[in-house]
Amino acid sequence: MDQQSETKPKPKSGWLNILVDYGPLLVFLGVYKFYQPPETSTFGEIAAVIYGTIAFMIAAVIALAFSKLKFGHVSPMLTLSTALIVGFGGLTIWLQDERFIQFKPTAIYALFGVLLIGGWLRGKALLQILLEAAFEGVDREGWLKLSRNWGFFFFALAGLNEVLVRMMDFEGWLWAKLWVFMPLSFLFTFSQIPMLLKHGLSFEDADEVLKDEPPTGS
Repeated sequence: MDQQSETKPKPKSGWLNILVDYGPLLVFLGVYKFYQPPETSTFGEIAAVIYGTIAFMIAAVIALAFSKLKFGHVSPMLTLSTALIVGFGGLTIWLQDERFIQFKPTAIYALFGVLLIGGWLRGKALLQILLEAAFEGVDREGWLKLSRNWGFFFFALAGLNEVLVRMMDFEGWLWAKLWVFMPLSFLFTFSQIPMLLKHGLSFEDADEVLKDEPPTGS
C-alpha cells in the first residue's frame, strides 16, 4: 500500500485553475457588452451591470462546482472569493449600484493580504494551507516568504483597484481586470520562482507554481 501511494502520480490541475478563476469574469464582460445600450443612458448602463452581475454570480457558483467535480476539492480561497462575489453581487442588484461589485476585489485583496501577513508575523505559512498544496521540497522558510510576498502583493492590488475605480469608467475598469490584474499576477508569480528554487522547489514543479497561483479576486 505504501509503495502504491508513493508511486501514485500527483494530480495536475493544468490551466483549468486559470479558467475557474477568470472564466466568471469573462462571462461578466460578455453579458455586460451584450446588454450595453447603443447610446449611453443611466438606465441602460445599470441594466447592463445588473445582467452582467447576475451572470457573474451564476458563473462563479458553476466554477466552484466544477472545481469540486474536477479536482475533488474546493480551495478555501475559491470558496471565500465566490461567497464575496455572491454577497457583493447581491448588493449591486438590490441597490442598483455598480460600486459594490467594484469594491469586491478590494475586499478580497485586502482580506487575503491581512490573512497572509498576519500568518507570516505569527510564523505560519497560511498560503500553503489556503492553496491546499505543498510543492515537493519547498521548506518552511520558503512557504513563509511566499506567504509574506503574496500578502504585500494583495495589498498593492487592493490599492490599484481603488485607483482604477476612480480613474476609469465601469467598462474600462472591467477590461483592466483582464488586461492589467491578470498579467500583473502572472508576472508576480513568475518572479517568485527563483526564491522558491532556492528553498527546495524542484524544476519539475516550477511550472505548477504558475498554474496554481492564488485566485486574484476576479
